[in-house]
Amino acid sequence: MQLIVPINPILALLLLLLVGLKIYNALMILVWQPFVLTRRFKKQGISGPKYRFLYGNLVEINKMKREAQLSVLDQISHDIFPRIFPHYQQWISQYGETFLYWDGTEPRLTISDPELVKQVLSSKSGFFTRSKIRPEFLKLVGSKGLVFLEGADWARHRRILKPAFSLDRLKIMTKVVVDCTLRMLDEWSEDKTEKLVMKKEMNREFHRLTADIIATAAFGSSYAQGIEVFRTQKELIECCVISLTNIFIPGTQYLPTPLNFRIWKLDKKMKNSVKKIVDSRLKSKPDYGEDLLGIMLKSSLSIEEIIDECKSFFFAGYENNSNLLTWTTMLLSLHQDWQEKLREEVFKECGKDKTPDSDTFSKLKLMNMVFMESLRLYGPVPFTSRQTSKDLTLGHLEIPKGTTLIFPLMKMHNDKVIWGSDADKFNPLRFENGVSKAANHPNALVSFSIGPRACIGQNFAMIEAKTVLTMILQRFRLNLSCQYKHAPVDHITLLPQYGLPLVLQPLD
Repeated sequence: MQLIVPINPILALLLLLLVGLKIYNALMILVWQPFVLTRRFKKQGISGPKYRFLYGNLVEINKMKREAQLSVLDQISHDIFPRIFPHYQQWISQYGETFLYWDGTEPRLTISDPELVKQVLSSKSGFFTRSKIRPEFLKLVGSKGLVFLEGADWARHRRILKPAFSLDRLKIMTKVVVDCTLRMLDEWSEDKTEKLVMKKEMNREFHRLTADIIATAAFGSSYAQGIEVFRTQKELIECCVISLTNIFIPGTQYLPTPLNFRIWKLDKKMKNSVKKIVDSRLKSKPDYGEDLLGIMLKSSLSIEEIIDECKSFFFAGYENNSNLLTWTTMLLSLHQDWQEKLREEVFKECGKDKTPDSDTFSKLKLMNMVFMESLRLYGPVPFTSRQTSKDLTLGHLEIPKGTTLIFPLMKMHNDKVIWGSDADKFNPLRFENGVSKAANHPNALVSFSIGPRACIGQNFAMIEAKTVLTMILQRFRLNLSCQYKHAPVDHITLLPQYGLPLVLQPLD
């Protein structure tokens, strides 16, 4: 007996319409939009590499980056932009400094003009929002933290968090930085060989130190308590780096792939680790304390928002700060004359044995200049981006809604038109009269961003870096190991691909 199932003609029509609509939307995104946008920009004299169906220019980008990472630079070369972003270097030479390329189906307009960058980053209009973020990045630093919030929620979080970085709080944090650094130096003192020299992989040492500092200063825990957070974030960074080489298709983050399983597991693990730190504070201190975590607990932030802010500050507090210290010590090891100048300044303003305090740093003029030059040449964040929320005009450019604006900070910081003929050289004296007069544009250095979304923790980052470097220079002479390979790489932040092995010689 044959079973006949009647099909409602209306349901069949609706299903057909739904499928047709999905196909139409897909064709609009995959074919029509790239065609229209390419023509709109071409009319303005802006071109770029040809859009490839679905993948955009990802295949070309991945190929060029893989080839670039096989090279090793001369140690005295600070022109690292072609190694970090070989695709930008090639496309700039072909299409000019403003060009259009495609990350999958996402249009990206690259702009290097510091005046236009300033206009975007300083804007309070709300028309330049954070660019689309891949789901794995949201797992890394949290979707409800200061980094990715917009509008009223961002303003509310910023207002709540600002007191944690006041002058009085920074003075207290300085003592924490000193204590954590002393612990590291005490461990080093046990490693001396008969020749009284030490070999250290400084990138690893600084990661461990800055993790200890942010855990203690901001969250009242310790490196031992925060170790799971740091380890988990390291693993999530690896997942993010892997995902960047692939096309993102909305919805694929929910598929049970090996990478997604790993990301889900790490996300759960990190949330649990951060929650333990939060719960510990809730139980141990009735008033919650006055550090960053205490301020958040006494505010109107929900526990979920607090956990995401913790994730953000754990990441930014140790990853970016450790990179600043890593590249600065590399530069001082390479330029021994400047290392001696800084040591003389430290001895003059702080002495050989005295631990630095918050009053010391305003006197360390040369050290500040060196850090600014380090941020210029080896800034932890190689580029930043924004997305247009409506059709708008920027300078002479007509930019359609939904376009991602890419600002290659590394290119801007190494541009000879902006910084002079010695832009690829290490010359801290360019900052002798302050950051605003170091180049031919007052906002040429954008390491901590500018405008309302400038890094909230930049003063803490500089105090931490000056404290650590002062205490190291008081005790050691730094030299590059013969094993060092000069190979900076974009690994979400700027890292030495093969680490930073240094030889440390005690001064006494």
